[in-house]
Amino acid sequence: MKKRNLAIAIGGGIGAAVAVKMFTRAKTVEWDNVADQVVHSEHSHFVNVDGVRVHYQEFGEASKPPTVLIHGYTASLFVWHKVAPMLADAGFHVIALDLVGFGYSSKPRWFEYTIGAQARMVSRFMQRLGIGRATIVGSSYGGAVAMTLALDYAASVEKLVLIDAVCNDEVLRHPILRLAAIPVIGEAITPFLVDSRAMLRQRMRNTLSPLNHNLIDKHRVENVMRPLAAADAHHSVLATSRNWRAKRLEMDAHLIDQPTLIIWGEADKVVGIHNGYCLHDKILHSRFVVLRDCGHVPAEEKSEIVAELTAEFCNNKKGKIRKENSGVMRIQS
Repeated sequence: MKKRNLAIAIGGGIGAAVAVKMFTRAKTVEWDNVADQVVHSEHSHFVNVDGVRVHYQEFGEASKPPTVLIHGYTASLFVWHKVAPMLADAGFHVIALDLVGFGYSSKPRWFEYTIGAQARMVSRFMQRLGIGRATIVGSSYGGAVAMTLALDYAASVEKLVLIDAVCNDEVLRHPILRLAAIPVIGEAITPFLVDSRAMLRQRMRNTLSPLNHNLIDKHRVENVMRPLAAADAHHSVLATSRNWRAKRLEMDAHLIDQPTLIIWGEADKVVGIHNGYCLHDKILHSRFVVLRDCGHVPAEEKSEIVAELTAEFCNNKKGKIRKENSGVMRIQS
């Protein structure tokens, strides 16, 4: 009887905590309240794309070759806060955007939150800004969006840079994402997982190479958490995981015809390096660079190298990469 009463008490306590969290969280993060805390906010702009307010940052001269940067799952354009200015200094017009549902872009409940829907929005975003063709750089989930652009909107993609890119559904095996897929349970746990600094720090320790754990400081934690700290962000995070269908990319990678640079952290525990070898094998005109002492986020862990590799690749006017001359390169920094 005591055990039963204890179980009821614990269940009631958990239910009460969930209820309090659900009813007390903010509906959204207002840009005007946080703008002064956002890195490079002086470069921030907003544009309406198909009824969605999209946040982006712009660096470099508009007359220079355009490069569009796409972040990963639960991330934002903050991931490019080092690389974007470096690419601009190297002579490129750099546009980093927040995907729908992430960062400071709108997070409408009606949006599909599929990879295909995100790619369509990026294509429409480029049209809205008058960018007909660009080099597309995608990190992690953003790599899946970038590949979808190359496959479905090929005319808008001049070159492709894939950084630890998602190309299948392997990440859905993670226990937390399996729980999130369960109706009601996912809605209950997502706010706690997303809003927990302890959980975020743990995820960062798993995401970054141990040699780069010095990056896990208050500045990084706050910039990752801030745009996720509201009900609309919790919904978009959950909806994205439940609509994660990336198998098509691994199967269709051989159809990608654009010159492609593939960059991978050798110590990536999130999207294993075997995926990089797979993409390199399937994409005919590709070059594969492996970064040692680097995890899942090369744009932050090895920002100077990523910017240098991307600039060199974009400046290569020879066109297609010859497969026999595009073996795997390993870089030790």
